[in-house]
Amino acid sequence: MTAPLTADDRILGCLIGGAVGDALGYQVEFDSWPQIEREWGPAGVAELRHNHVSDDTQMTLFTAEGLLETAEGDEVASVRRAYLRWYDTQTKPMPPMGSRGLAAEPWLYMRRAPGNACLSGLAKGAEPGVNPESKGCGTVMRSAPFGLLASSPAEAYKLAHACSALTHGHPTAGAAAGAFAMMTAHLLGGESAQKAVSHTMLHLRQSLDRSETADALQRAFELAGNVVPAPNSCAPLGEGWVAEEALAIAVYCLLGTDDVRAALVAAVSHGGDSDSTGAILGNLLGAAYGHGALPAEWTAQIEGRQTMADLAARISATGRR
Repeated sequence: MTAPLTADDRILGCLIGGAVGDALGYQVEFDSWPQIEREWGPAGVAELRHNHVSDDTQMTLFTAEGLLETAEGDEVASVRRAYLRWYDTQTKPMPPMGSRGLAAEPWLYMRRAPGNACLSGLAKGAEPGVNPESKGCGTVMRSAPFGLLASSPAEAYKLAHACSALTHGHPTAGAAAGAFAMMTAHLLGGESAQKAVSHTMLHLRQSLDRSETADALQRAFELAGNVVPAPNSCAPLGEGWVAEEALAIAVYCLLGTDDVRAALVAAVSHGGDSDSTGAILGNLLGAAYGHGALPAEWTAQIEGRQTMADLAARISATGRR
């Protein structure tokens, strides 16, 4: 008899899975599909030639640290402080004397194509509402920890939405980040992928300022029912540079197949923001199916694995779920 999937395994799977998807996609970020097909073949990005993660995983880890260090009611301020610590890692060559936590880890000082809105928003002090026209996917790719640490899916949405505004002021950036966190929370609670997405779509339909995200997820839902995820099959959903498109591509790959490896390959094998779409899907897959369902040869070699395992253990120890 198969042992029941524990919350601890889902939490570890979420963090490690996001890093795996990130690293797979980072190998081809900014490449067009014809370039990828020439370099990797028609089967797409099906191997991990380099284990480096990008700013997506870096910011996800700082989100988790910010939430772990907060007092009740101070979550947004604590995450803001954590993001400013991440910003320091992108502007300094190595940890300054006296650094602690993630800011003391030299590997996190690697600059891996950080998003312009994230950098500019933090450079301006990360005040809510900065970059009002920006809805880049940088808000979504860092938001899984809200779903792991919030007291409920609704609270996960609320916190991710609020923290999105620290760098991206557009309403759709907040709605997509909130939706991703809400899905993660539902999956952590044992809901199926279909139900997690359906509950989230219903939540989005309650307000017109969430309509771009809701419509994008509806397109993903429909595509998943008609086209099995494969290299470049997500093209009708966009390239993933903006928040709702990145989330839609990940959701399409989540719903379209229960083959974890095939889903990850499909999520990164396209012309666009492939590390972000891979990271978002990896978070969702890990929360849905646990660490044990992820390809072992990828999880074993991923950069920063021990740091993620330590953070996952700290999240589990909070007993919030």
